[in-house]
Amino acid sequence: MEMPMSTTWFVGADWLAEHIDDPEIQIIDARMASPGQEDRNVAQEYLNGHIPGAVFFDIEALSDHTSPLPHMLPRPETFAVAMRELGVNQDKHLIVYDEGNLFSAPRAWWMLRTFGVEKVSILGGGLAGWQRDDLLLEEGAVELPEGEFNAAFNPEAVVKVTDVLLASHKIRRKLLMPARLHVLTQKLMNLAQVYVADIFPVH
Repeated sequence: MEMPMSTTWFVGADWLAEHIDDPEIQIIDARMASPGQEDRNVAQEYLNGHIPGAVFFDIEALSDHTSPLPHMLPRPETFAVAMRELGVNQDKHLIVYDEGNLFSAPRAWWMLRTFGVEKVSILGGGLAGWQRDDLLLEEGAVELPEGEFNAAFNPEAVVKVTDVLLASHKIRRKLLMPARLHVLTQKLMNLAQVYVADIFPVH
């Protein structure tokens, strides 16, 4: 099966429509209510219409609810069991989509990558783009045989807040250095001009 850089971050609706029946493709609906939309029943929205063959990747349910912080990663074994129950196979090319606003598909992409999936792509345009192209939707839940999934947690995919702040500070310093160097150069040139003027006064 020909794939556009098989591990590319994005695939288009036209490509997915062409390859939707390929056995090495699995589609994941990762829609999620954004802040302020807590009353939405996203699971029901999935049942009302989704891309054919897509299973529902419930980010809320797949989070660690023992943590006081929202949407923390679950334990690898918990995630692996959930993926197997969905019928997800980690050696396939997983296509993840959301409504088209890139709110939750990147999160699902990151979770899958963090737990060892090598081939994950996001559907460019999401469900909205799929519908704009007048492509078919499917109703109801998708039942698949148990998948093969053994989570291999990648610790490098997760960093502490302090690490992010430190990296941000380093980047900021690098961005400011050229500007500071320019200011310093101007000051040195001004001083040099004053020095020359003192030695060789203009009469």
